[in-house]
Amino acid sequence: MKTFRFFILFTLFLTTIIGCQAQNRGPVSADTGILTGADQPEVYLPLLKGKKVGLVVNHTAITGTQLLPDFLKEQGVDVQKIFAPEHGFRGEAAAGEIIKDGKDQKTGIQVFSLYGDVKKPTREHLNGLDILVFDMQDVGCRFYTYLSTLYYCIEACAEYNVPLLVLDRPNPNGDYIAGPVRKHDFISFVGMVPVPIVHGCTLGEMALMINGEGWLGLKADIDVIKVKNYSHADRYELPVRPSPNLPNYTAVRLYPSLCFFEATSASIGRGTDFPFQVIGGTLSHLGDFTFTPVNIPGVAVNPINMSQKCYGVDLRDLDPVPHFTLKYFLDFYNKYPAEKDFLTSERWLNLLAGTNTLIEDIRAGKSEKEIVASWEQEISAYKSVRKKYLLYPDFE
Repeated sequence: MKTFRFFILFTLFLTTIIGCQAQNRGPVSADTGILTGADQPEVYLPLLKGKKVGLVVNHTAITGTQLLPDFLKEQGVDVQKIFAPEHGFRGEAAAGEIIKDGKDQKTGIQVFSLYGDVKKPTREHLNGLDILVFDMQDVGCRFYTYLSTLYYCIEACAEYNVPLLVLDRPNPNGDYIAGPVRKHDFISFVGMVPVPIVHGCTLGEMALMINGEGWLGLKADIDVIKVKNYSHADRYELPVRPSPNLPNYTAVRLYPSLCFFEATSASIGRGTDFPFQVIGGTLSHLGDFTFTPVNIPGVAVNPINMSQKCYGVDLRDLDPVPHFTLKYFLDFYNKYPAEKDFLTSERWLNLLAGTNTLIEDIRAGKSEKEIVASWEQEISAYKSVRKKYLLYPDFE
């Protein structure tokens, strides 16, 4: 029951090498000339003309200053249905909160949930549609569930012969690759594809990889509207938070390293103004920084250690923010008197890691260097696969 509760409350996903030079570049802004797929209507509007369109979108599907469904409706595109991922269509649901079917009040378009009992579009969902358009801002981590939603959409489009158009967006963690590759026994909604935790792809590239590598057993008709003037070496700061608990660049960059704490008794700031930027627990020796999580509807529902004073570390001023690292997790693991006081769901940790060897290596007392070295061969093999699907200049 405890494992299940953690799965519901903390799934993200919604629900982390290059050098310091790339880390310290300034944020991408309008004058860089970067254009997301959605910012190129002259390319995709002709593809939608006269067609009955379904949209897999959320609050991050922005073109100019408008949400994509609002813009398409103004342009006379026949949007028949909207499909909502974790956090909902307008991005107002907390991590793990069940999304319900309904109707968008602004456009009047029927909205169907892909985060609840149904995570994959059904035959009935796609019936009558000429094309499905996917546009969401990802953060480049295997366990961020927008990637899982993409996987299921590709599978459904392949099964029911509906073309898929992906409006691509930059990956804010797209400048490196790290973490263990997911093993087959650990397939879940936070690990649908056999890639490292930080996979270094945009969702457009990932769509081509999923389709091209035959991971579905069948193939879909996929087209990608590429981002203009983007490189994987670029630092990219998101114009809107991708989910309620990733409010800024620091949180997005720390997310790959801190997500393992979702399987523990420690807090990573859910229920505060700085989620995924702090770590703390109720033991006073964990650190000098203190904070108290509270319930925040739509953002943090019954967060871990709610209303309890937490002691730990403040990571908000890190410069640069480190790539994916195990140091925070190992440090806290070793500060607790016993593993059972820290690790509350081994199953959930294994699903996030995509393997059970991580916790086994930690229990064996291996260092971060030794654990990371054990991933080198599988990461090297993955990089060879990834190169076949890159749409943008790489970071290496």
